[in-house]
Amino acid sequence: MLAKTTEVLCTRSDMGRYMRTTQFVLGATALALALTGCSAPGPGSGSSAASGESAAVQPGSAEALLAGLDLADEDVTGVIDQLDRLPVDERPTDLMASVQRDELVLTDGQQAATMALPEGKSYVSIAPFVDETHDCFYHSLTTCLGELSGKDVDVVITDSKTGEAVVDESTATFDNGFVGFWVPSGITGTIEVTAEGKTGTTDFSTRSDGPTCVTDLKLK
Repeated sequence: MLAKTTEVLCTRSDMGRYMRTTQFVLGATALALALTGCSAPGPGSGSSAASGESAAVQPGSAEALLAGLDLADEDVTGVIDQLDRLPVDERPTDLMASVQRDELVLTDGQQAATMALPEGKSYVSIAPFVDETHDCFYHSLTTCLGELSGKDVDVVITDSKTGEAVVDESTATFDNGFVGFWVPSGITGTIEVTAEGKTGTTDFSTRSDGPTCVTDLKLK
Protein backbone atom coordinates (compact mmCIF):
# COMPACT_ATOMS: atom_id res chain seq x y z
CA MET A 1 0.00 0.00 0.00
CA LEU A 2 1.31 3.42 -0.83
CA ALA A 3 2.09 5.60 2.15
CA LYS A 4 0.47 9.00 1.93
CA THR A 5 2.89 11.89 1.74
CA THR A 6 1.11 15.13 2.44
CA GLU A 7 3.87 17.35 1.11
CA VAL A 8 3.60 16.20 -2.50
CA LEU A 9 0.94 15.13 -4.93
CA CYS A 10 3.22 13.83 -7.62
CA THR A 11 6.96 14.08 -8.05
CA ARG A 12 8.92 12.76 -11.00
CA SER A 13 12.43 11.39 -11.09
CA ASP A 14 14.34 12.46 -14.19
CA MET A 15 11.25 12.33 -16.51
CA GLY A 16 10.54 15.61 -16.88
CA ARG A 17 -18.87 16.85 -13.18
CA TYR A 18 -23.28 14.00 -12.88
CA MET A 19 -22.21 16.81 -10.21
CA ARG A 20 -21.60 20.30 -11.55
CA THR A 21 -19.06 22.85 -10.56
CA THR A 22 -18.54 23.84 -6.95
CA GLN A 23 -16.82 27.18 -6.61
CA PHE A 24 -14.44 27.77 -3.78
CA VAL A 25 -11.35 29.61 -2.62
CA LEU A 26 -8.35 27.48 -1.80
CA GLY A 27 -6.45 28.47 1.30
CA ALA A 28 -2.72 29.00 1.01
CA THR A 29 -1.86 25.55 2.37
CA ALA A 30 -4.40 23.73 0.21
CA LEU A 31 -3.31 25.62 -2.87
CA ALA A 32 0.33 24.81 -2.27
CA LEU A 33 -0.63 21.16 -1.86
CA ALA A 34 -2.66 21.16 -5.07
CA LEU A 35 0.16 22.71 -7.07
CA THR A 36 3.18 20.93 -5.66
CA GLY A 37 4.66 17.92 -7.34
CA CYS A 38 4.98 17.06 -11.01
CA SER A 39 6.77 19.81 -12.84
CA ALA A 40 4.87 21.76 -15.45
CA PRO A 41 6.62 21.24 -18.78
CA GLY A 42 9.06 23.82 -20.01
CA PRO A 43 11.04 26.47 -18.14
CA GLY A 44 8.95 29.47 -17.19
CA SER A 45 5.71 27.88 -18.27
CA GLY A 46 2.56 27.89 -16.19
CA SER A 47 1.36 30.32 -13.55
CA SER A 48 3.31 32.05 -10.84
CA ALA A 49 1.63 29.80 -8.27
CA ALA A 50 2.69 26.70 -10.16
CA SER A 51 6.27 27.91 -10.09
CA GLY A 52 6.21 28.31 -6.31
CA GLU A 53 5.35 31.99 -5.99
CA SER A 54 2.54 32.98 -3.67
CA ALA A 55 -0.61 34.18 -5.40
CA ALA A 56 -4.09 35.28 -4.34
CA VAL A 57 -6.32 32.64 -5.88
CA GLN A 58 -9.91 33.68 -6.49
CA PRO A 59 -12.99 31.51 -6.79
CA GLY A 60 -13.68 30.58 -10.39
CA SER A 61 -15.64 28.09 -12.43
CA ALA A 62 -14.57 24.85 -14.00
CA GLU A 63 -16.27 25.94 -17.25
CA ALA A 64 -14.05 29.02 -17.49
CA LEU A 65 -10.88 27.11 -16.62
CA LEU A 66 -11.64 24.41 -19.19
CA ALA A 67 -13.04 26.60 -21.97
CA GLY A 68 -9.78 26.74 -23.89
CA LEU A 69 -9.66 22.94 -23.99
CA ASP A 70 -13.22 22.53 -25.36
CA LEU A 71 -14.12 20.69 -22.16
CA ALA A 72 -16.43 23.29 -20.60
CA ASP A 73 -19.56 21.24 -21.39
CA GLU A 74 -18.15 17.93 -20.15
CA ASP A 75 -19.10 16.33 -16.84
CA VAL A 76 -16.34 15.42 -14.43
CA THR A 77 -15.85 11.93 -15.83
CA GLY A 78 -15.42 13.34 -19.31
CA VAL A 79 -12.95 15.97 -18.13
CA ILE A 80 -10.82 13.44 -16.29
CA ASP A 81 -10.94 10.83 -19.04
CA GLN A 82 -9.99 13.31 -21.75
CA LEU A 83 -7.29 15.14 -19.82
CA ASP A 84 -5.61 11.88 -18.84
CA ARG A 85 -5.59 10.82 -22.50
CA LEU A 86 -4.20 14.05 -23.90
CA PRO A 87 -0.98 13.68 -25.87
CA VAL A 88 1.80 15.00 -23.67
CA ASP A 89 2.77 17.72 -26.15
CA GLU A 90 -0.85 19.01 -26.16
CA ARG A 91 -1.12 19.39 -22.38
CA PRO A 92 -2.02 22.89 -21.13
CA THR A 93 0.92 24.54 -19.39
CA ASP A 94 -1.23 26.89 -17.28
CA LEU A 95 -3.69 24.40 -15.76
CA MET A 96 -3.23 22.03 -12.85
CA ALA A 97 -5.87 19.29 -12.57
CA SER A 98 -5.52 17.12 -9.47
CA VAL A 99 -7.72 14.03 -9.03
CA GLN A 100 -8.42 13.81 -5.31
CA ARG A 101 -10.57 11.31 -3.49
CA ASP A 102 -13.97 13.02 -3.88
CA GLU A 103 -13.29 15.81 -6.33
CA LEU A 104 -11.23 17.14 -9.19
CA VAL A 105 -9.31 20.29 -8.24
CA LEU A 106 -8.64 22.74 -11.08
CA THR A 107 -6.49 25.87 -10.88
CA ASP A 108 -4.47 28.11 -13.14
CA GLY A 109 -2.87 29.95 -10.21
CA GLN A 110 -5.30 32.85 -10.55
CA GLN A 111 -8.62 31.02 -10.18
CA ALA A 112 -9.59 27.69 -8.65
CA ALA A 113 -12.65 25.43 -8.85
CA THR A 114 -13.66 21.90 -7.97
CA MET A 115 -15.83 19.32 -9.68
CA ALA A 116 -17.35 16.62 -7.46
CA LEU A 117 -16.75 13.02 -8.52
CA PRO A 118 -19.80 10.78 -9.07
CA GLU A 119 -21.12 9.33 -5.82
CA GLY A 120 -19.75 5.88 -5.17
CA LYS A 121 -17.07 6.10 -7.86
CA SER A 122 -13.34 6.70 -7.62
CA TYR A 123 -10.74 7.25 -10.30
CA VAL A 124 -7.49 5.34 -10.09
CA SER A 125 -4.68 6.06 -12.53
CA ILE A 126 -1.89 3.50 -12.79
CA ALA A 127 1.62 3.89 -14.21
CA PRO A 128 3.25 0.45 -14.40
CA PHE A 129 7.02 0.57 -14.77
CA VAL A 130 10.04 -1.60 -15.46
CA ASP A 131 13.01 0.62 -14.64
CA GLU A 132 11.90 4.06 -13.53
CA THR A 133 8.99 5.52 -11.56
CA HIS A 134 8.06 8.49 -9.39
CA ASP A 135 6.33 9.12 -6.05
CA CYS A 136 2.69 10.10 -6.39
CA PHE A 137 -0.47 10.29 -4.28
CA TYR A 138 -3.06 12.48 -6.04
CA HIS A 139 -2.80 12.05 -9.80
CA SER A 140 -2.01 15.21 -11.75
CA LEU A 141 -3.73 14.96 -15.14
CA THR A 142 -1.62 17.69 -16.70
CA THR A 143 1.88 17.00 -15.41
CA CYS A 144 2.41 13.40 -14.28
CA LEU A 145 4.43 11.12 -16.56
CA GLY A 146 4.94 7.38 -16.38
CA GLU A 147 7.65 5.30 -17.99
CA LEU A 148 5.58 3.16 -20.36
CA SER A 149 3.73 5.19 -22.98
CA GLY A 150 1.40 3.53 -25.49
CA LYS A 151 2.05 -0.02 -24.26
CA ASP A 152 -0.51 -2.83 -24.51
CA VAL A 153 -1.47 -3.95 -21.00
CA ASP A 154 -3.82 -6.45 -19.37
CA VAL A 155 -5.26 -5.02 -16.15
CA VAL A 156 -7.15 -6.87 -13.41
CA ILE A 157 -8.36 -4.90 -10.38
CA THR A 158 -9.80 -7.10 -7.64
CA ASP A 159 -11.89 -6.19 -4.58
CA SER A 160 -10.27 -8.07 -1.73
CA LYS A 161 -13.50 -8.31 0.29
CA THR A 162 -15.63 -9.95 -2.42
CA GLY A 163 -12.90 -11.46 -4.58
CA GLU A 164 -14.65 -9.83 -7.56
CA ALA A 165 -12.68 -8.37 -10.45
CA VAL A 166 -14.04 -4.82 -10.77
CA VAL A 167 -11.80 -4.32 -13.82
CA ASP A 168 -10.61 -7.04 -16.22
CA GLU A 169 -9.50 -5.31 -19.38
CA SER A 170 -6.95 -5.37 -22.17
CA THR A 171 -6.05 -1.81 -23.15
CA ALA A 172 -3.05 0.45 -23.72
CA THR A 173 -1.38 3.02 -21.55
CA PHE A 174 -2.02 6.64 -22.47
CA ASP A 175 0.65 8.91 -23.93
CA ASN A 176 1.51 9.98 -20.36
CA GLY A 177 2.34 6.39 -19.39
CA PHE A 178 -0.76 5.96 -17.21
CA VAL A 179 -3.98 4.03 -17.62
CA GLY A 180 -7.06 5.09 -15.64
CA PHE A 181 -10.20 3.32 -14.42
CA TRP A 182 -13.42 4.25 -12.61
CA VAL A 183 -13.90 1.78 -9.76
CA PRO A 184 -16.16 1.59 -6.69
CA SER A 185 -15.31 3.85 -3.77
CA GLY A 186 -14.61 2.46 -0.32
CA ILE A 187 -12.84 -0.74 -1.33
CA THR A 188 -9.36 -2.19 -1.05
CA GLY A 189 -7.72 -4.85 -3.14
CA THR A 190 -5.04 -5.59 -5.67
CA ILE A 191 -4.06 -4.37 -9.11
CA GLU A 192 -2.34 -6.76 -11.49
CA VAL A 193 -0.84 -5.55 -14.77
CA THR A 194 0.76 -7.67 -17.48
CA ALA A 195 2.69 -6.18 -20.40
CA GLU A 196 5.25 -7.63 -22.80
CA GLY A 197 5.55 -10.85 -20.86
CA LYS A 198 6.09 -9.13 -17.52
CA THR A 199 3.62 -8.95 -14.63
CA GLY A 200 3.35 -6.83 -11.52
CA THR A 201 0.95 -6.57 -8.62
CA THR A 202 0.31 -3.94 -5.97
CA ASP A 203 -2.30 -3.10 -3.34
CA PHE A 204 -4.76 -0.24 -3.76
CA SER A 205 -7.47 1.53 -1.78
CA THR A 206 -10.36 3.79 -2.77
CA ARG A 207 -11.16 4.62 0.83
CA SER A 208 -10.77 8.17 2.12
CA ASP A 209 -7.06 7.68 2.77
CA GLY A 210 -6.28 6.01 -0.55
CA PRO A 211 -4.28 7.44 -3.45
CA THR A 212 -5.66 8.18 -6.89
CA CYS A 213 -2.21 7.71 -8.41
CA VAL A 214 -0.53 4.28 -8.40
CA THR A 215 3.14 4.30 -9.38
CA ASP A 216 4.60 1.41 -7.36
CA LEU A 217 3.56 -1.40 -9.72
CA LYS A 218 6.79 -2.86 -11.05
CA LEU A 219 6.67 -5.28 -13.98
CA LYS A 220 9.12 -8.17 -13.78
